[in-house]
Amino acid sequence: MKAVKRGKTILGLEINLILFYVGAAGDCLVSVSQPPYLEVDHTQEAITIQCSFSHVGCPAEQPKSLWFRYGAHQPENLCMDGCTSDTGKFTVKEALTQNQVSLTVNRVTLNDSAIYICGIVLPLSKEPGAKRTGEGTVLVVKEMKGPHSLLIAVLSLLSIYIIVVLGIFVVLSKSKLNSLRNKETEDSPKKKSARRIFQEIAQEVYNKGNVETRQQSEKGNTYE
Repeated sequence: MKAVKRGKTILGLEINLILFYVGAAGDCLVSVSQPPYLEVDHTQEAITIQCSFSHVGCPAEQPKSLWFRYGAHQPENLCMDGCTSDTGKFTVKEALTQNQVSLTVNRVTLNDSAIYICGIVLPLSKEPGAKRTGEGTVLVVKEMKGPHSLLIAVLSLLSIYIIVVLGIFVVLSKSKLNSLRNKETEDSPKKKSARRIFQEIAQEVYNKGNVETRQQSEKGNTYE
């Protein structure tokens, strides 16, 4: 961040020196203003840099806007073809009758951090003051951090925990159900076997009782 501010300061001094040596104090004078600093998150789809201008003592003609970018490596001229399409990396929109122009950076990435400079030119004017640039907008693209990302991480972990707990519950439920079914299957023959033995014992006791009753009856008849 300090390096970006230092670069912006040096760039402003260079522009002022150039304008001083070419004689900026002419009859036609253009002034340009733009926001000094913009900070956006890298997940943002696009960012628009506004630029406003005014001119005094200049001939009545249509001004032209120019855009430059000073990144970490070297200066870059932007939108030499106009950048009128929204599908490109940059989109320039001009409301010249309202003294407003803008540059939109589409599909923002971390590499888009740089100093963006707006320039206004009156092409037909030969006055040195008919060409002017703004002091530049420092655009900083930052990675998403803080409470929002922490909340996302917590929700993700909570979702994973719930899925794992539900999975364990389903597995245990199926295991317990299968165990009960197996136990019932194993106990069923045992229950049938015990019932059969009980019936046989009961039948044997019944038969034995009938035999004893018959024997006693026969003895009674003999005594008579």
